[in-house]
Amino acid sequence: MKAPIDFVWSSLPVPALLINPEDIITEANPAAEGFFNTSGKSLCGKSIWEQLVVGAPLEESFARAKEFSTPLFVNDVEVGSFGKSQLQCNLTFAPVVQSPGHVIILIAPRELAGRVNQTNSVKSAAKSAIGMAEMLAHEIKNPLAGISGAAQLLSMSLETKDLELTDLIVEETRRIVNLLEQVEEFGNSRKPEITAVNIHDILDRAKRSAQLGFGAHIRFEEEYDPSLPAAKADSDQLLQVVLNLIKNASEACQNSGKIKLKTSFDHSFRLRRSDGTGQALPLQIQICDNGPGLPRDIKDEVFDPFVSGRENGTGLGLALASKIISDHDGWISVDSVPGNTVFTISLATINVKNNSLTGEVS
Repeated sequence: MKAPIDFVWSSLPVPALLINPEDIITEANPAAEGFFNTSGKSLCGKSIWEQLVVGAPLEESFARAKEFSTPLFVNDVEVGSFGKSQLQCNLTFAPVVQSPGHVIILIAPRELAGRVNQTNSVKSAAKSAIGMAEMLAHEIKNPLAGISGAAQLLSMSLETKDLELTDLIVEETRRIVNLLEQVEEFGNSRKPEITAVNIHDILDRAKRSAQLGFGAHIRFEEEYDPSLPAAKADSDQLLQVVLNLIKNASEACQNSGKIKLKTSFDHSFRLRRSDGTGQALPLQIQICDNGPGLPRDIKDEVFDPFVSGRENGTGLGLALASKIISDHDGWISVDSVPGNTVFTISLATINVKNNSLTGEVS
């Protein structure tokens, strides 16, 4: 049986590493395995400075803190691992009592709190956009139909050289109607019908659909965890979200693109709401592409309605995806650098017992 200290170490909600006097990692808790996306065995025995990338010169300060057995606090610094984009974190270096030279490093990502606030604001913005969507569809579609019909009638009495103008009117009104239909879709999304969903079936359906159309030029890779339990989701709405993300990735990658579909289980990932309730969201779906990445000026607002990085984009696809996942009490986020954009969907599991469905909620 594990000693109590081992339980405490495993239960720490933030990544934690134990470093020996030679700056070699000797222990890594489960949260650290998730942060570095590798096993504790792979981390142990390696220099901390070979694994941890920090956007500030810390080695000298760390050496002094270790020499004098004093804690070191570093706030708001970019932290990551090699081959992985960095997150803004707070770092704590704490000397181990009665073990000279040994240090515990705690990594506290600040991204989660920011993403919680962002999700709440996006949800509020989505509600406002829905009201505007219904108003726009009602007030604009009918007059546009009249304009298009009038242009078509007018074209019957025009000479061939003048038909170009009426064709332009009809074409542009159809384009605006298509935009309004997307807005209507954004406003009329139904509440999810929750069932037990195999997320790998969803990903395979989305991939097959993409390969037959907009993603025919893409090379797909799969990295699935076959042991995952069922997700707590609406299969049709989840498929809609995944298809949208794959379509965006395909358009970003153009002709030499690669998209990786990845699933994993993160038992430490929990969403805590402002009212004190919370939910475990251990099922992770990632859509990764090697495109140019999101524009820096919209990266933090990409889930807001009418924000788009494409020249002719409506800015509704990702806002709708965010709304759908939020209606699932789930989580969607993006991490983007040139050559590696990763959209992550986090969902609750669902237990099927005695023909009843129960989600894990705390």
